Amino acid sequence: QVRLVESGGGSVQAGGSLRLSCAASGIPDIWYYMGWFRQAPGKQREGVAVIAPNGASTYADSVKGRFTISRDNPRATLYLQMNSLNREDTAMYYCAAARIDYGLLPRYNYWGQGTQVTVSS
Repeated sequence: QVRLVESGGGSVQAGGSLRLSCAASGIPDIWYYMGWFRQAPGKQREGVAVIAPNGASTYADSVKGRFTISRDNPRATLYLQMNSLNREDTAMYYCAAARIDYGLLPRYNYWGQGTQVTVSS
């Protein structure tokens, strides 16, 4: 059974940084696409950053140059380093995994429960 558990969310002032982590278990092998998605109140879930099994990454335009996705395969952990945060980054952040490359589309098979990020000015 695949299980994804996010951590690292919290409240931060604009311009600050946070690092999200996602601990994965039950994934049969490392050849999974993994990603970070977010959903703000009243808005649809959107892709933030995804990373392929070979380490190639894709970012939403709104976070390029500010966020960095990475994965530690031996530790089965996914990370999202978020710098220069602004109020528009406030949302629930979800970790997701899939065997197929869905890119930034929220069609992944497995999801975590989310971790809240709140940015204040």
